[in-house]
Amino acid sequence: MGYRGYGLPISEVISEGNVGLMQGVKRFEPEKGFRLATYAIWWIKAAIQEYILRSWSLVKMGTTANQKKLFFNLRKAKSKISALEEGDLRPDQVKLIAKRLGVTEQDVVDMNRRLGGDSSLNAPIRDDGDSGEWQDWLVDEVSDQETRLVEDEESDNRRKALGEALSVLNERERRIFEARRLADDPVTLEDLAAEFGVSRERVRAFEKVLKSVKNGVAVMKTPAPLPAH
Repeated sequence: MGYRGYGLPISEVISEGNVGLMQGVKRFEPEKGFRLATYAIWWIKAAIQEYILRSWSLVKMGTTANQKKLFFNLRKAKSKISALEEGDLRPDQVKLIAKRLGVTEQDVVDMNRRLGGDSSLNAPIRDDGDSGEWQDWLVDEVSDQETRLVEDEESDNRRKALGEALSVLNERERRIFEARRLADDPVTLEDLAAEFGVSRERVRAFEKVLKSVKNGVAVMKTPAPLPAH
């Protein structure tokens, strides 16, 4: 009956408690010296709490121990400090609750907002019906199609320019450049110097690549001349 304040049918809560009781009986080991009632009550509570968490919101919540503690204790903690009004808590209230429950202040803020229940994005902003829906105010952080197209074309141009730049290198220079600039785990200059018996080839290779890439990109970015009339 202590879980009847979550807006769920009490018969369903009892049924979930029965499921927890069956799990407790199944896992009970009397030889360890505990009473069945002492052991099973934790399974009953766990089953009821999992049911409430599953049914409370369309969004999955209470996935960590601290979140579950907050979900089932935040209301009680708020009532103890007379923070019964709707909306966000004051900073001093958040700090006090976080200290008492042993969680972070951000966890308290997030859970307090989620306890307000789910809200539809299709709900009108005002009751007059002329203000639009909440989803109309959502900002799409994804780039528009034109921007993505330009970025893809620029990326292709860079890959082509790099490929053309590498083609002007000999085998040794290409090996040095790839080992130093393209490898996930770059090879040290000392190792390359020992491998090829040189000390300045890497610098010369890198200068060649930079010059070729710069020229290639410059050519690709040069707009085509307009046809003569």
